[in-house]
Amino acid sequence: MNLYRLPALTCAILFALVFSSPAHAGIIFGSGVNQFNMEFVPIGSPGNADDTTGNPIPVGSVGYEYQIGKFEVSEDMIEKFNASQSLIITKDTRGANKPATSVSWNEATRFVNWLNTSTGGFAAYNFTTGGVNDNIALWTAADVLDFDAANPFRSLRANFVLPSMDEWYKAAYYDPVTSTYFDYPTGSNTAPTAVASGTTAGTAVYDQPFGQGPADITQAGGLSPFGVMGLGGNVYEWGETETDLVNDSTSSRRGLRGGVWGNGSFVLSSSNRYGDNPADESDEGGFRVASLSSSAVVPEPSSLMLLGIGAVGLLGYRLRRKRRLSPASS
Repeated sequence: MNLYRLPALTCAILFALVFSSPAHAGIIFGSGVNQFNMEFVPIGSPGNADDTTGNPIPVGSVGYEYQIGKFEVSEDMIEKFNASQSLIITKDTRGANKPATSVSWNEATRFVNWLNTSTGGFAAYNFTTGGVNDNIALWTAADVLDFDAANPFRSLRANFVLPSMDEWYKAAYYDPVTSTYFDYPTGSNTAPTAVASGTTAGTAVYDQPFGQGPADITQAGGLSPFGVMGLGGNVYEWGETETDLVNDSTSSRRGLRGGVWGNGSFVLSSSNRYGDNPADESDEGGFRVASLSSSAVVPEPSSLMLLGIGAVGLLGYRLRRKRRLSPASS
């Protein structure tokens, strides 16, 4: 090798590393024409304090790093799930890039299980019957590799999951820079500006005519402090956790948060949470996915730059039914 050419080679490698992979690039699920990409955002600051001003109290402390989907699950993702295996999830049909609504909690967790098993992992939720809208069974101590006494809903071996109440709340309201919580999931203690769609900071999709429907998942308003879209407004989102905060019943109500395009700002705030039965469906409700694995994201460009420098150094050295949702407390 001509060492005088190494600086030029260095530049070429660094350019390729930085510009070939976008930050927070996601994971490809499915195969062939049924492939889709799901982008994840890392949620750091493990061991953050709970919020004692929201609902419930306390809430929001998570002792580990995880990732959460930057966007809500779309109709297109559900369509490609339906085409990839035998179970068929029902949903509304507003458009491919609209959030998938009228999907029950049970159906959402079937989708999450497939994300795990189709990528060589283990199911997160214990379904012992075949119906797409059947309730789960609890993991038990006999399920040695899966059972978590603190949360019998979720397998210890799962990668992809529905976000728990704390995981969702932290991604929405916690600011990792100031180590404090905001009242709204756009990094503010005042209500965001209401919009029909868009990506402008400090906006959210709410206070719109109900017949208008939700925005596309990539046009669902400004980002949370961590960089997640649509945690306020657009559609309510299922959480993994029961509304009574104890995951001990296979049929009890599950939490929903985040607000909806057709209501006012109060539904977006950290003080509001809602609930519905796991088999119920609503044209106002969708979901997003969380990941417990660091492999769901790629480094930011700055990290890629460091990796590139290291690589060059090594090279030189080596040469169902639809209804309105009700408050969780009802």
